[in-house]
Amino acid sequence: MTELTPTDEESGRAALGRALRYLREKAGLSLGQLAEKTSYDKSYLYRLEVSQRLSKLAVMEDLDRFYDSGGLLVQLWKVARKEVFKDRYKEFMRLEPTARIMHKFALGIPGLFQTEEVARELLSGAQETDAEAELVEEQVIARMGRQQLLHRKPAPSVRIIMDEYALRRPVADPKAWDEQLTHLLDMGETASVVLQVLPFAAGAHHLMDGSLTLLWQDDASAVAYTEGNGCAELIEDPAAVTRYRLSYDRLRDLALPPPDSTEFIRGVLEEHRS
Repeated sequence: MTELTPTDEESGRAALGRALRYLREKAGLSLGQLAEKTSYDKSYLYRLEVSQRLSKLAVMEDLDRFYDSGGLLVQLWKVARKEVFKDRYKEFMRLEPTARIMHKFALGIPGLFQTEEVARELLSGAQETDAEAELVEEQVIARMGRQQLLHRKPAPSVRIIMDEYALRRPVADPKAWDEQLTHLLDMGETASVVLQVLPFAAGAHHLMDGSLTLLWQDDASAVAYTEGNGCAELIEDPAAVTRYRLSYDRLRDLALPPPDSTEFIRGVLEEHRS
């Protein structure tokens, strides 16, 4: 039987795969038998065990219940999914799930508010090979899993400013775009979320070349995270974070108030449907 003892420098995905195999063998099941009992494809289960795929969160929740493993697989999955992101994002990804307050400006629809189909379309880019397609699927899974932080209890206080640009660039599938705009309206009605639109009428602004995220933790520590032109930077210096906060506040003053932003998005949705 596979040992569960961790090895040195083992990746999170490898640890998850080994745990899956250990639990299956401990239960005395072959891959075929497990497939019959869980309705998951045998080849899919094999690829999870050998770390060729990263599942959706729901799959790990199902298998945790099946093995009565006390949430072990979900916890390992949370570690493994972080490895999907490049190294420069890792520290930001470590801080984001525990943030008490989040303020964000984005030129496009933020990943936290993307539907699965839109995320897949935006992440696909110029994929050409099967390996690239699988990487896209893993990135989609990671992005959808990341959205779990919005449902934490207590939920973080989230303020999002989206450039009108984000609403004027639909994906190719009209139904997927309809669902995305509807999802934005639903998120705008969430008690812990404030959603604003920065209209083209506001003119040029100082964050036109990228995005900005501000995070505050329970201990009042704060960081700023910027992305743009293929670069990303995590800023921890308190004075610099304060400057970015003031920059964000100026942009918020230019954006439509939340009720007007909701009506604006609803208007874009109606235009799309007409």
